[in-house]
Amino acid sequence: MADKLANAVTGLILAGGAGSRMGGADKGLLPYQNRPLVAHVIDRLAPQVANLLISANRNLDAYAAFGYPVLTDSLDDYQGPLAGLAVGLSACTTPWLVTCSCDCPALPGDLVARLLATTEIQGASSAVATVAGRMQPTFLLCRREMLPALEAYLAAGDRKMGGWCREQGAMEVNFSDASAFDNLNTPNELLGLAR
Repeated sequence: MADKLANAVTGLILAGGAGSRMGGADKGLLPYQNRPLVAHVIDRLAPQVANLLISANRNLDAYAAFGYPVLTDSLDDYQGPLAGLAVGLSACTTPWLVTCSCDCPALPGDLVARLLATTEIQGASSAVATVAGRMQPTFLLCRREMLPALEAYLAAGDRKMGGWCREQGAMEVNFSDASAFDNLNTPNELLGLAR
């Protein structure tokens, strides 16, 4: 599987949100254990993929300093993770793209391998992580060829990543460790996990 990942999957870290629940702060750059949150995500995701991209809409130089290409949304006004997915698929040069949020510092080390294995077994074009039956839609693996369908979905005004996953019939892959998907959406959550 490691050899297959070496040329099959591009990783995309979603860091382009408005951070409204963080008082407008750029979540990926907030400190967690003395490093920016996104640095922890890079550490976890980079070994799992052939190459890595970051989707961001501000502080572009700060994100670029991590050494990976930074993509900005083609849609204005923080349209959500699907806008980041669209630009990621546009830039993707591998058959598959996997996404993860910039605020999940403990994401599973076998995330990509398990999602990819499920798509191969099922002959599916996408797979999404679930925990205890609850979809984690920002942890999505999908084929690069899904871009036109996504562009049509966005053009229709839809913005929900979970809705996109369901509409595309993404295979659900259950992960037992819920803490691996803990994301930091509020200052209190950040403080709680940082203790």
